Amino acid sequence: MKRISLLILVLLLTLAACAPKNGNAPGLGLFGPTPTLPPPAVTIVPAPDAQAAVRAFLDAWKKEDYAGMYALLSKVSRENISQEDFTTRYTEAMSTMSLTGLDYEVLSALISPYTAQVAFRVTYKTALLGDLQRDMVARLSLENEAWRVQWDDGLILPELSGGNRLAMECRAPARGDIYDRNGQPLVAQSEAYALGVIPGELGEKARYSLFSELQRLTGVPSSLIEQMVDSYGPQMYVPVGEAPKSVAEPRYESLSKYDGLRISPYTGRFYFDNLAAQTLGYVLSVPAEELSEYKRKGYCGDEKIGYSGLEKWGEEYLAGKRGGSLYVIDPAGNVVTRLGQSEPQPAASLYLTIDRNLQRNVERAIAGFNGAVVVLERDTGRVLAMASSPTFDANLFAPENPHNGYLLAQVLNDPARPMYNRATQGEYPLGSVFKIITFSAALESGLYTPESTYDCQYEFTELTDRTLYDWTWEYCQNELREDPELKECKTKPSGILTLPEGLMRSCNPWFWHIGLGMYRAGHITNISNMARAFGLGEKTGIGIEESTGNISDPANDIDATNSAIGQGSVLVTPLQVATFVAAIGNGGTLYRPQLVERIQPLTGEPIAVFKPEARGTLPLSPETLKLLQETMVSVVQNPRGTANFRLRGLRIPVAGKTGTAETGAEPHAWFAGYTYANIEGVPDIAVAVILENAGQGSDWAAPVFKRVVESYFVGSPQTIYWWESSIGVPRPPETATPTPRP
Repeated sequence: MKRISLLILVLLLTLAACAPKNGNAPGLGLFGPTPTLPPPAVTIVPAPDAQAAVRAFLDAWKKEDYAGMYALLSKVSRENISQEDFTTRYTEAMSTMSLTGLDYEVLSALISPYTAQVAFRVTYKTALLGDLQRDMVARLSLENEAWRVQWDDGLILPELSGGNRLAMECRAPARGDIYDRNGQPLVAQSEAYALGVIPGELGEKARYSLFSELQRLTGVPSSLIEQMVDSYGPQMYVPVGEAPKSVAEPRYESLSKYDGLRISPYTGRFYFDNLAAQTLGYVLSVPAEELSEYKRKGYCGDEKIGYSGLEKWGEEYLAGKRGGSLYVIDPAGNVVTRLGQSEPQPAASLYLTIDRNLQRNVERAIAGFNGAVVVLERDTGRVLAMASSPTFDANLFAPENPHNGYLLAQVLNDPARPMYNRATQGEYPLGSVFKIITFSAALESGLYTPESTYDCQYEFTELTDRTLYDWTWEYCQNELREDPELKECKTKPSGILTLPEGLMRSCNPWFWHIGLGMYRAGHITNISNMARAFGLGEKTGIGIEESTGNISDPANDIDATNSAIGQGSVLVTPLQVATFVAAIGNGGTLYRPQLVERIQPLTGEPIAVFKPEARGTLPLSPETLKLLQETMVSVVQNPRGTANFRLRGLRIPVAGKTGTAETGAEPHAWFAGYTYANIEGVPDIAVAVILENAGQGSDWAAPVFKRVVESYFVGSPQTIYWWESSIGVPRPPETATPTPRP
């Protein structure tokens, strides 16, 4: 009975398991209907987007994120090429193509469970060939539920499949020239001669006539040539300078008669007379570390590029547009196909505002000094001359020049920094020329009037912790040192002065009094704000390398006192000073200094013509401006004016201000002024002069100003300096004229 019961139970369970289900109807169990269980949950994993994977790869390419591209490659692809080689393949191809950027468009996709193909179009934007388009197909494999790119060279460019590479045959036009305002060449490709001598072979009688001849050809003073010859060994080569073939060749027969003279012809970029070297700049070969970058810009790679000054500023125009032919080369070195080509376009030339003759005379005017001179057209801001001394020979940067190896290292390592443009980059305390700004701020504040007076004595005692001394006290001390028997100084304090007289006499205590008084009265930033409104403390926008200088708000009594006379933290560039002095002379318009007149292609109309650009107006009332102009005239014309003695005999009417900036050593000498000749066809000029550590501005900088004005209006200097025996020849020290008393 037990066995029969067990068989019946097994049968019933079997029938229940085999019974068909009807929808959600309950089943029949051994103990009644069985409940219906819900179906198990099913998680559906979406297939990854193959097109998105290709877009990520191409987006990384656009950003030149080669590490990001490499991370998207399939495992097999990464095993076949290292990330370094992968990056090199792309960078070399992009450099050869002169690629400036790329765009892409995904066209279609064919996807199977484990592989995909995505078609896309790439537009290569190149500097040399314009746009190139290619349609390509990326093959992908599914790895760890992500699509990975199966990479080969054809994904750079289809023609590179199979190990092919790119080659560019690049053609560059001749570099453009640079001319002065009258069309005289300043820089051009030219045949030239490098001239030098062997001291031991020089005939004693002929050497001085040879030195004079070399001075005429190269511009190097004969006295300097003599010093060089005397300092070299008898059989050493003394590199003197260079001369263009057009100048040297007519003298070749007479030059060949001199024993010991060496003449070496070469062809290269030539800087005529070595004028305006820091302004024009120089060219160099493309640095090896920047070669790829320049090729991407469309350069061939073997050109010379502008490395400073106007050569750098005008690189886009002076370099022209290069042409080229892009080829596909197979692994054996055979040309497979040409992908594109373009022809080079001639370079343009720069025509400057600089006057070559004036530039030459200005450079000679400060030869032997460390310093700078800036000459502007007063009413336009055009730069007529800009000299920085000492200067350098930009021809030495031409590797074709035989003197390149002799002298270039000397220029680069010269502690006097001849390549430094003191006119635009030199930052100096302005000294008493800054009193122009303090004078203006005082009147505009309403705290002072033209009739305000101050008793200008040797000493200034308004500060609680120190006594300051006027320049008249310093002159007095010099007199006592020179003559211990002297009972009374010849240089007296200036006495009671109105505000305009204070500027005329350059009375330090008057302006210390103003700076300190305004600060204590709560007019803390009046003077510094006026300085900024005059263009100080910021770049002028001239386009070549320049410094900002420094104008700070005073933080205490000492700051306020020092800055009122252009000392303390005040720093300016000579270009900034020339710019604001021009604004005073022209009625208040602050112009942006202009160096380039036009950019002229080989044929046709100019690419660009530049006009004077006003960048501000001096914040002075007409009354203040007129009084300032009259006071600057009195600095020159009044017998008590600080520039009267040195500028006597100058027939061109001028206004100006002397400055002596303390440095802790010998002071810097300043003079800044403008002309008001009003001669038809001859624009008036503004001039700023600084001579580093030279001494009093009235003694040293004012005579340079005078010579510059003579050179501009007459064409050449008309008077000699008090320290010269003739123009360019120093007077022996024992016969030098003593410093006069203002």
